[in-house]
Amino acid sequence: MRRQRTTLQDIADRVGVTKMTVSRYLNNPNNVAKNTQKKIAEVIDELGFIPNRVPAMLSKASSKAIGVLISSFSNMVFADLINGIKSVAKKSGYSVLIMHTGYSAESEEEQINALLSYQVDAIILTEEIHSEISVKRLKLAKIPIVEVMGYVENPINMTVGVDTFNTAYAVTRGLIEAGRKNIAYFGVRLDYRTLQRQRGYEKAMHEAGLKGLSLEIQEHSNFSLGSSLMMKTYEKNPNLDAVFCTNDDVAVGALFACLKLKLSIPKDISIVGYNGLNIGTVTEPKLCSISTPRFNMGALATRMIIEKLTAKFTGMQHIKVPVQITEGNSLTKHEYNCIKECLEKYAN
Repeated sequence: MRRQRTTLQDIADRVGVTKMTVSRYLNNPNNVAKNTQKKIAEVIDELGFIPNRVPAMLSKASSKAIGVLISSFSNMVFADLINGIKSVAKKSGYSVLIMHTGYSAESEEEQINALLSYQVDAIILTEEIHSEISVKRLKLAKIPIVEVMGYVENPINMTVGVDTFNTAYAVTRGLIEAGRKNIAYFGVRLDYRTLQRQRGYEKAMHEAGLKGLSLEIQEHSNFSLGSSLMMKTYEKNPNLDAVFCTNDDVAVGALFACLKLKLSIPKDISIVGYNGLNIGTVTEPKLCSISTPRFNMGALATRMIIEKLTAKFTGMQHIKVPVQITEGNSLTKHEYNCIKECLEKYAN
């Protein structure tokens, strides 16, 4: 037998309120009295009620959903971002629909189409390069769009992110000012932000009259890849005295390789990671890394969206968030201070 779907009227009858009251609760629990909230919530759990959003979508009413396109499910940096988004969305009664693009503009185009077909109220993007048709459709949708992670100079609508190019420039310049001369950059996957970090590194090396050593590989990031890059690079460049890595996975792998090579860190060689992941706090020596405020970026982007949707938005639409260098032992104290000063001067 086909199971009959629980209706708003079923809940209203059980609680002893009108169907309109139940509807107001589902749109925003704070719209009804605290005692009524509790009763409705109990009956919803008892009856196993699931709101049917299809009618609202078909009528182009608010779906109470925010679409999020992330580049990778395996990349840990997106977990903090998603948690930041959900922390704000939940308080405002919004659901979060998460889709994966695999760092592909073509895949992103498909997922944008899907989200728009669900009539989401807003979309958060984690990449900075989009296909022409994606940009056109997003603009025609006339909904809040926020590009996060990297700061976008000319966003589709709004942006909250880190100045990736100038952050990498500041890190490299800090190492140079501290006395390092033979600095390598390790980049993997070669997505847009990785290439921006490489360009920032190369600019600082060029300005200092130093020869750049950029190692790029298209493979997915992992510890063993970082170790392999370090071993091969040091074999050909025994004068190497510093490595700037595109993320902490690669940096930790490079650090382990240095220990195998009997190199003293940071006396013989310094290592800087990127993203400030927890793994860097338990390595020996402890990794110095560029900490990016991913949770705050997600929370801020979602807050901007909700304020836009409720016509309460009065803040900035283009926000460049500052980064920090985490304290550790993979840099000398002097190098740490030089990088910190350069970040304040050039990136933040």
